[in-house]
Order: sequence, then C-alpha cells, then structure tokens
Amino acid sequence: MNKLLSIIVIVCVCLFTSFSVNKHLCRVLVFSKTAGFHHESIAAGITAIQELGKQNAFIVDTTTNASFFNKESLSKYAAVIFLSTTGELFNDTQRTAFKQYIRSGGGFVGIHAAADAEYNWTWYSKLVGASFLSHPQQQAATLIVKNKTHPATKYLPLAWIRKDEWYNFKNIDSAINVLITIDEKTYTGGVNGDFHPMAWYHDYEGGRSFYTALGHTIESYTDPLFLKHLLGGIQYAIGKNCK
Repeated sequence: MNKLLSIIVIVCVCLFTSFSVNKHLCRVLVFSKTAGFHHESIAAGITAIQELGKQNAFIVDTTTNASFFNKESLSKYAAVIFLSTTGELFNDTQRTAFKQYIRSGGGFVGIHAAADAEYNWTWYSKLVGASFLSHPQQQAATLIVKNKTHPATKYLPLAWIRKDEWYNFKNIDSAINVLITIDEKTYTGGVNGDFHPMAWYHDYEGGRSFYTALGHTIESYTDPLFLKHLLGGIQYAIGKNCK
C-alpha cells in the first residue's frame, strides 16, 4: 500500500511539475537586425518587451542573428517580434524557414521599421501588410481608433494625440483589418490621404500578423498607452500557441 501511495505521489509531482513548466514556457523572439537605418529606440524597445513578458507570463528571447530563423529554433516561439528591422534580413533558406513557421500557425508582430525591410520579398510585405514609403519630421498628431474590441486598442482613447515619426505607406494590402488611422489634417507631411492606417492585424497563410507603425521614439517605450497597445498586439499574435 505504501509503495502504491509513493508511486501516486511521484506521478502527481511529475504532472504538477510538467504543468508548471509548460504553463511558463510561452516564449516570444524579438528580432532586431538592421541592414539599413538603426533606430536608437531598439534597446529601449527590447527592455520594454522583456518587462511586458515578466508581467504577463511570457519569456522573451532576443537576437539580431538571422541564422536563428530555422525550423528547430522557430518552433520554440509562440510569436516573433520584428523590432524596427531594416533592409535585407534573410537568405533564401531563412526565408523558407520563416514561411514554414507562419504557415504552421506562428504569430508575427511588426513594430515601426518592420515595414522598412525586405522590399524585394513580396511574401514578407504581405505578411506585414504594407511597405514604408517616407516620413516627415517627428511631430504630434491625432490617431483615430477604428476598432475598440481588439486587445491592442481596447484601452486607447478614440482620439489619441501623441508625438512619433509618422510613416507614409505604399502597397497597403486590402486584406488588413485596420485598428488605427492617422488624421493627416493634424500634422504636416502625410501623403496617404483620408485612408492612412497606422496599426492593423490580419490572418496570413495560417498565421496571425499584427503591425504598428508607432514606436520610433525612445519615449514610446515608457508610454503606458503605447505599452498596452503593444502588449495587446503581442497577445493577439501569440493567440492559442501557449495553451
């Protein structure tokens, strides 16, 4: 009887340990390779995302090394976060691995200059949802929240006034679900007109993609509203990958 009880205890401990470990093995990868312009805010962004992970039960790994984009490495992550990546990022083998990751249900978060990368890779541009065109000088402007039900926008005011670097876009994909637009009448230098999205999400080839054009400035990563916006986007990209 004592032997049977010991076995039951051991099994219960193992199950509890397994559950505890798995519960905390939700991992995301922050990728911040820059082959073009390097944003000074990247370091602040990494720190902020790491803190969001501590507060919201996901582990944050970071890299600038594109060789991390292989099937074995990517399989560890519920989502990958492209933090102001610029220029050409991958070789063909790495591109194939990233495609497979998304098509297997992986999550993608693009922050700011993630739209300023891989211009010659149409698949990536469609994953992001648009490509960077230009930007005026940094200035305050009014953002208009179009969807208050998404986790990335539910905490935001309908009219959100903030200072950042406001991207103009080309090749805006018609499949994106727009969360936030910018009112070009409230600042100088917008070229997209009445339809100028600033944050959006969409399903893409089996995965989930969230993009926000916000996050150029270092100050963004201590702004509580921006951090809630970013966290909501990360949680959307993670989806059910940690359950």
